[in-house]
Amino acid sequence: MNTQIKGRTISLRLVRKEDAKFIYSLRNNKEYNQHLSQASGTVKDQELWINEYKNRENKGAEYYFIIERLDNEKRIGTLRLYDFIGNKESFCWGSWILNQDKTRSSAIESAMLVYEFAFKELHFASCHFDVRKKNINVIKFHKKFGAEITNETNLDLFFQLTKTSYGDFFTRNNKFIEN
Repeated sequence: MNTQIKGRTISLRLVRKEDAKFIYSLRNNKEYNQHLSQASGTVKDQELWINEYKNRENKGAEYYFIIERLDNEKRIGTLRLYDFIGNKESFCWGSWILNQDKTRSSAIESAMLVYEFAFKELHFASCHFDVRKKNINVIKFHKKFGAEITNETNLDLFFQLTKTSYGDFFTRNNKFIEN
């Protein structure tokens, strides 16, 4: 598997143990974590989690990426693919955090790079994910990709995005990741 996926201004690379402190700082920053599940523990706990995650990565059951700028290789965020259903039927992605050092297009680029990887390299048919109802901007963002609401709770909206819907979006917006 390719360990780095490049867009126009950012790249995704698989997480390493030495990223634990960076991840911990993002997950515990009130500015970035208000719509995420609560993080607990210490940097050491994050390192242990990464060690366990690497076993899942080696089995092809999960992928956790660090988002980096291409111009200076500065780490600017995280995202993760997990909860693989069936035989490439569907995947979930989340743990998506971008910090203040992000590029102007890093949100759309990172989302598109995840879909490129999952749909074209891993050959998934669809994606499922949830978004907190209060996270209005992210809900609008996903709807622009063609994601459809499939269910809801008092707290969350549940979405599905098919490979075909993403393909339509990609055709109109590939300038964000192709050089």
